[in-house]
Amino acid sequence: MTPAAPLIDPFGRTVRDLRVSVTDRCNLRCRYCMPAEGMNWLPRDDLLTFEEITRVARICVEHFGFDGIRLTGGEPTVRAHLTVLVEMLAALGVDLAMTTNGATLRLLADDLVRSGLRRVNISCDSLRRERFAEITRRDALAQVLDGIQAALDAGLDPVKVNCVLMRGVNDDEIVDFAVFGRERGVGVRFIEFMPLDADGAWGPEVVVPAAEVVERIDAVFPVEPVRRGAAPASRFRYRDGRGEVGVIASVTQPFCGSCDRVRLTAEGQFRNCLFAVAETDLRARLRSGAGDEEVASAIARDVAGKWAGHSIGQVTFIRPARSMSQIGG
Repeated sequence: MTPAAPLIDPFGRTVRDLRVSVTDRCNLRCRYCMPAEGMNWLPRDDLLTFEEITRVARICVEHFGFDGIRLTGGEPTVRAHLTVLVEMLAALGVDLAMTTNGATLRLLADDLVRSGLRRVNISCDSLRRERFAEITRRDALAQVLDGIQAALDAGLDPVKVNCVLMRGVNDDEIVDFAVFGRERGVGVRFIEFMPLDADGAWGPEVVVPAAEVVERIDAVFPVEPVRRGAAPASRFRYRDGRGEVGVIASVTQPFCGSCDRVRLTAEGQFRNCLFAVAETDLRARLRSGAGDEEVASAIARDVAGKWAGHSIGQVTFIRPARSMSQIGG
């Protein structure tokens, strides 16, 4: 086999991270992700099989040298037999992580670790029960908090908590989350609200800028910046040594210039950006007998069309037709 050749986009960014959505279904209904009712779930037969997902991942590893895979959804843990997929992907020798809402993690964390999962990000947008239920449309905060602890107990490292901030909704909990992270030994990452909600409620007035978040935390717990790599979060270390916090300024200070990721949707559409308006159908190729070289060529052509950035806030911005749950978070 020909040695892996780096996959470089038109702007010189080397792509090495694959985000895989394993389902569009979810056991929560977060307002910034999907509507309360009326979702048309993908038919089971439209979902990529575990073998198909693993084949795409293997091609990315063998042909292009990818070294990271993250499982997403919808909510990945609602996909039956997820540990089987984790074991299959872990065998590729990549850094295998997952983003989850954590609601069922208490039941799955140990098995996921045994199967090869190494890291986890857990979404939690409020530490207050009633508000959590209002945001997610489900009374599940206790289960999520149990899931965070289960992830720690199972040895997942690091365990990170993702909090999407919305002005007037949960931005009064910024310091509360900082305290939570310091006390629990988890990294908290605050994420700017992006225009990917199914209800179309996004507006710039709802965005809490990352700079404001850092300022609020620094006023209570002084922080200092940590050198940032290709990761989306700008990291800050607490000066007293009790961990760190991150901010993802997807809107006000996007990390597009160092983006190294691409996405595979649950039904096998390849996307070179979260905000891409075009996709490449890999499922059709996989199911029509295409060889690895043909699939790899399709991936390379798609990456060749990757934009310099998403242009949120500019007149040229085009909102994706899909919501976050349909693309994969």
